[in-house]
Amino acid sequence: MKKTVLALLFAASVAAAHAQTTCPATAPNVVAVGSGTPDKSGFAITANTTWTRNNIYLLNGIVYVNSGVTLTIEPGTIIKGSFANQGALVIRQGGRINAAGTASQPIVFTSEKPAGQRQPGDWGGIIICGNAPTNRTGSPQIEGGTEATYGGTNPLDNSGVLQYVRIEFPGIPFLPGNEINGLTLGGVGAGTTIDHIQVTASGDDSFEWFGGTVNAKYLVALAGTDDDFDTDFGYSGRVQFGIAVRDQSRGDFATNGVSNGFESDNDGTNSAATPQTSAVFSNMSVFLPTTPAPASPFANSAGALIRQNSSQSIFNSVFAGRRAGLEINGGAPGTTQANATAGTLLFQNNVLAGYSPRAARLGGTSAATPAFNINAFVGGNGNDTTRTLAALGLNYDNLFFEGNCGNNRQCAPNFALPAASLLNTGAAFTNAKVTGTGNGGVNGTFDVVTFRGAFGNTNWTEGWTNFNPQTTCYNVPGQVLATQPASKALQGLSVAPNPTAGAATLRFELQRAGAVSVRVLDVTGREVAVVRQNQQAAAGQQEIALPATLKSGLYIATVSAGADVLTVRFVVSQ
Repeated sequence: MKKTVLALLFAASVAAAHAQTTCPATAPNVVAVGSGTPDKSGFAITANTTWTRNNIYLLNGIVYVNSGVTLTIEPGTIIKGSFANQGALVIRQGGRINAAGTASQPIVFTSEKPAGQRQPGDWGGIIICGNAPTNRTGSPQIEGGTEATYGGTNPLDNSGVLQYVRIEFPGIPFLPGNEINGLTLGGVGAGTTIDHIQVTASGDDSFEWFGGTVNAKYLVALAGTDDDFDTDFGYSGRVQFGIAVRDQSRGDFATNGVSNGFESDNDGTNSAATPQTSAVFSNMSVFLPTTPAPASPFANSAGALIRQNSSQSIFNSVFAGRRAGLEINGGAPGTTQANATAGTLLFQNNVLAGYSPRAARLGGTSAATPAFNINAFVGGNGNDTTRTLAALGLNYDNLFFEGNCGNNRQCAPNFALPAASLLNTGAAFTNAKVTGTGNGGVNGTFDVVTFRGAFGNTNWTEGWTNFNPQTTCYNVPGQVLATQPASKALQGLSVAPNPTAGAATLRFELQRAGAVSVRVLDVTGREVAVVRQNQQAAAGQQEIALPATLKSGLYIATVSAGADVLTVRFVVSQ
């Protein structure tokens, strides 16, 4: 389910890479948990269990936390997912997770593959199933083919705590066309705590809610494959402060695949099933870089697609980069448009920047609601559709990640708003959906702020996040922060010219003599050239010619010397 300043802001210029800590070849204190097979019956934790930061845990297959059981994960713990055995962590109904990381000691779920070789879909992801209401009948099985059901009658159900957690390279296809997401929440109740979560390079959606009432804050969706924030089956929670930044070369390349920022349905059949999907999002930033040109999954995408009789609402947010800012698609009966006319679906005080000629579009059949005018709907309601991208006044490095970093801070974007940004003002919390005790239901209230988008003058991603996990060492227990000492072997990796029309030179400095390997990968992670393979090189500045026969596209050059790995992106434009 799925212009000078302008160029600086949204061009993913490929110039800089940075070093990675010298990393042990193998990790000590690895504790394997699971059946050691990809069988979906997996392994069940049946007694209260604690995972500690002095170990590294391997999800060696699907690991279930059964009803009545709590899995506690200490701050600073590293958990890896098996690729071969499709590792995943599933909290069943009645089970709980207590993963309360901290800003200085986040909990990290990541790929078991070494630095430089990690890809979306290296392992499963995290699934939490609860007993809160959905609009599905019976006890449906959660998406992905795992043996876990979700949904019930308790809107205050508590499935535990997930705080300061990174989820990297998840989204393996457990079944054909049936991937799980980075974080999947099925029928999760408002008693559950979800905040400060980063999902990076998911093979499917970054975040998806299937019904439930759980609230969430401070979410990061980075370089996902399908949608960033997906809501279905009656989800009615409240979400505030979320940032989505995409890799424009990575998307849903399946037939008719589309990669949206938001995607929301009541259900897959456009039904009137209750509870209706009525989630409320405020202070979200949904960005897509537009240089190089985005791949085909973005050709028909929207910053927010609301369809299939959903009544999801979005306030105080900012959208830039996709073909449309908002699409309302009602299906044959025009149900979603009717929700907008009735005021159950609201889109207010948002900024849609750089969209031309229209910031919004209507999908499906509109004849059923002829009074509905999508341009008037988006052009009013406090929304600003007149701004260029440059007019937002954002820090130019907000969209650099995975080696494309222009701020020399090891891929740590500064999302805090400059004082001159128009986004510092304009938010409003007067509508009943974003104010009032409990928001008319079981969910907590929003923080009242003046800024639009996910950030004011504070960058809440600082420290605990990682915007370049491809090169991070995860073989040292408890070493979870992205900012690490500079590499002792490799420095200053670059490609010139970049972009190139053919021949280009890879340059880097080797601090000491040793064997060097150089590979070229395409954007899917597939190896397309081995330029050097364990060839001895003297210490000093190195210049290596890259293949001049590469077809047009975006590539990744990976250099390794011993345990050190550097990567840099470059563009071929023939």
